Amino acid sequence: MRSLQEYPHVWLYPIAVDTCPSGSPAGIHTHWYAPARKAPGRSQTEQIVHDLISIEGMIALPLAYRIAKRALDVVTSGLLLLLLSPVFLVLGIVIRRDSPGPVFFLQERVGHLGRPFQMIKFRTMTPGSMVNMHGGIHKQRRDPRVTKVGTFLRATSLDELPQLINVFKGEMSLVGPRPEIAEIVRAYYEPWQYERFLVPQGISGWWQVTGRGAKLLREHTADDLHYILLATFWFDIMILFLTIRAVIKREGAF
Repeated sequence: MRSLQEYPHVWLYPIAVDTCPSGSPAGIHTHWYAPARKAPGRSQTEQIVHDLISIEGMIALPLAYRIAKRALDVVTSGLLLLLLSPVFLVLGIVIRRDSPGPVFFLQERVGHLGRPFQMIKFRTMTPGSMVNMHGGIHKQRRDPRVTKVGTFLRATSLDELPQLINVFKGEMSLVGPRPEIAEIVRAYYEPWQYERFLVPQGISGWWQVTGRGAKLLREHTADDLHYILLATFWFDIMILFLTIRAVIKREGAF
């Protein structure tokens, strides 16, 4: 059995590799713990992630990698926001003409270290539509809640473009575990799943290029932990290229 102490390039957190106890996915075992009392000003998720870090401590990814990753995020998101501003304007007009309601859809998601933030997307559903909160597959084909323009935006992944704003602000990264809906985390997450919040959350990640919307919550969380184990700058670059291919081929997009 190997522990993450043998992987100097990843965040250290209480997880071991190559074991398979009941309740965890194959190859992953998490030490269980008694959560501490929630500190004032912390969300429930932030407290749980803080408790995970407190058990065995945490080491950061190499400084050079963190600097390169953040520089890539800022430069790429800034340039794309500038170049795509006419596209944002056109899509905003089309969305408003297609159905009543706001252009953007803001939703509370759980970010790095469990910090909540408002993730931005182009609205693809009719106003007031409820989101699947049962921990299953998040998207459904031929969903009656999705507008005509929303169907096109989802198929082309254009609805994700506003998240470049989140990346530029430092709330997200271009590559990382997908930020989960806060209500799903609070209602359905098991202790081992909180470990995905120990690194910055991303627009795209390993599970997006190996299944995207067709995977269950537990399956893509395991993929996120796989990404953390292998996280390097060049692995991020590879995922970005695979993301471009997945978007062009519309793999798992609906």
